[in-house]
Amino acid sequence: MTKEQRRGRAIAMTPDEIDAFLDEERTCRVATMGTTGPHATPHWYAWLDGALWLTSLSRSQRWADLQKDPRIAVVVDAGVAYDELRGVELRGKVEVVGDVPRTDTPVPELEAPEQAFADRYTGGVVVRDGRHAWLRLTPEKTTSWDFRKLGR
Repeated sequence: MTKEQRRGRAIAMTPDEIDAFLDEERTCRVATMGTTGPHATPHWYAWLDGALWLTSLSRSQRWADLQKDPRIAVVVDAGVAYDELRGVELRGKVEVVGDVPRTDTPVPELEAPEQAFADRYTGGVVVRDGRHAWLRLTPEKTTSWDFRKLGR
């Protein structure tokens, strides 16, 4: 169950606005906790049925961090001027889905996320390079803001 946002309710997005925003934007920022502190990187993602799907190189710092501590924070934001700023922060624990690294072995649970990701970023072609693996974040806490609502 997702925790309700308490602060900033006046500028919080509705669930439908969050879905539309996450469908519209293309890059998120992923924060993991490593042995030497936080590690933040930009990432592509797919948002499907209330879950954020990410791929990660299975031999990366991010992957190593998440194997030790699956907690993650992800931010998607947009806007330039103060009164245009909007975004969503998702927090929770990721789970690995499918083989590591991802091969051509059929994984029914990955069919929709892989195709959604391919449609967004690779012209509809699903790429399985034998180096990446899939992670699913079902948010435990979602915080959103849309400063465009301040003028209303």
